[in-house]
Amino acid sequence: MGASMITVGSYEAKTHLPALLERVAHGESILITRHGQEVAMLVPPKGGRKDRVRDAVRKMRELRKGVTLGRDLTIRHLIEEGRRF
Repeated sequence: MGASMITVGSYEAKTHLPALLERVAHGESILITRHGQEVAMLVPPKGGRKDRVRDAVRKMRELRKGVTLGRDLTIRHLIEEGRRF
């Protein structure tokens, strides 16, 4: 994943937006110009979605460490108990 930047005109950006977004998703930044003037930039978000998901899973695993239902409790028992109400 490179940290490269390309420049495209606004018409090209509009015409090829899906392809440009795919490039941004892979780490590129894209400068958009109109009549030679810089008007916008497409950049990847800080901490992409995969990073946020990975962090959430890691935190859930940390939270459950050392947590047990107890000797007599099973998930089936808790489900049945919840159905009573």
